[in-house]
Amino acid sequence: MTKGKVYFVGAGPGDVGLITVKGQKAIEKADVILYDRLLNPKLLEAAAFDCELIYCGKTPYTTGISQGEINELLVSKALEGHRVVRLKGGDPAVFGRVGEEAESLKDEGIPFEVIPGVTSSIAASMYAGVPVTHRDYGRSFAMVTGHDQTKKDIDWNGLVSIDTVAFYMGVANLPSIRENLINHGKPGNTPALVIQWGTYGRQESVEGTLDDIVERVSGRSLGNPAITLVGDIISLRGKLQWFERKPLYGQRFLVARTGTAKSALAEALYELGGEVIEFPKWNAAKVKIEESQLLAFLSYDRILFTSPESVHGFLDSLTEHAIDFRRISSKLYVLSRKSKKALQQRGLTAELKSGMPEAGTLLVVGDRNRDLRDLAHGDGDYIQSITKFVDERFLEIFPRMLDGKAVGTVLFSNRHSVDMLMQYGNKADVDVEGLLKQASIGVIGESTGNRLQDYGFTSDMMPKEPSVEQLVDLILNRNVC
Repeated sequence: MTKGKVYFVGAGPGDVGLITVKGQKAIEKADVILYDRLLNPKLLEAAAFDCELIYCGKTPYTTGISQGEINELLVSKALEGHRVVRLKGGDPAVFGRVGEEAESLKDEGIPFEVIPGVTSSIAASMYAGVPVTHRDYGRSFAMVTGHDQTKKDIDWNGLVSIDTVAFYMGVANLPSIRENLINHGKPGNTPALVIQWGTYGRQESVEGTLDDIVERVSGRSLGNPAITLVGDIISLRGKLQWFERKPLYGQRFLVARTGTAKSALAEALYELGGEVIEFPKWNAAKVKIEESQLLAFLSYDRILFTSPESVHGFLDSLTEHAIDFRRISSKLYVLSRKSKKALQQRGLTAELKSGMPEAGTLLVVGDRNRDLRDLAHGDGDYIQSITKFVDERFLEIFPRMLDGKAVGTVLFSNRHSVDMLMQYGNKADVDVEGLLKQASIGVIGESTGNRLQDYGFTSDMMPKEPSVEQLVDLILNRNVC
């Protein structure tokens, strides 16, 4: 069997937008991905459905999977002929042990490639409003591991002469770091900044000086993962803050998903600075439709599409059989603006179901089995153009996505999203009911709110018109007096 290849990929510090294009492509093409704790699990959604996902995360002061076991996994999966991605938070070459792992591959004659990522100290600092270099404040910059086992080997005399120093994972040893810096000549009034979960919406920053930073961090109960920054350049933070001034900064959202299409709601919240978790993760597979069936469907007076996926499944089948879209004489209708947009992208126009007349033959094109179709869509004939299913690999990942700061707001975009979060959240061993009791709940419209009430919950936010824009406006304005 031909040997595979291993790609060491830097996932960046947390914001999914900071993955490199090359890193993203490596994830998409991988057969196996070994991933760490300190990366955004949302990056794994780009992996193929048949890609094996292996969690290699270790939490502080726990054993977890050993480095030796990780090395053995890389070797064994590559020797099986797989394209393997070793996905690491930040940059794999900055305290990422890529050297050790690459050496194990070299010893076995296995080819590898390293794809750098954005390292945490540089990204987290800038997201907190601090550039790590500046011609007036800092012409030198050092990155140092803050772990206990290495602090005795640090050249403290050399560090105090560096303008800006970033300590990785040094919160537990912050008293020792402060003591050593001051004892070796760093003034006690030197600015210091600790940034926890940098570049995530849950990012939290504590600013002070070497004299008082330990007490300030302790008062806020910050812990790892965190970057500790020391240097006069921190004084620029007041002028250059941008991320922490976004309107939804510090807020964490859970958006219940019902399809494979990108969520406009999740995208809007992310752009406004919120941290957004989406669940469940969905995949889709095409349903084979015979040419004779397709031609017969084009004679209906009305065609109603129940989802964007059903649109693409139906039109892809037409394309596969070389049937010209111009042969569609039916009036087209959709349940959502997202489905309407999917048709527009393919050169077709449609109206919302609310404007659909009762007269004429009706074909409902859906993404569920006939037995599961929603009778509220109409009493016409039914065809399934695509099948959607929940990606159960993410049932294991979902509880880890919820780690850290509590979810403050849960959002539902339709009735089906309520059922899916309840069903698959509980299947993932997450206490969904407990989560909803502690969170604020938003729904897109009355029907969704009614379904939520069936489970014993009441929504806190519902726009007058069922639109993403209006729901986002409610979220933005809920704390405005």
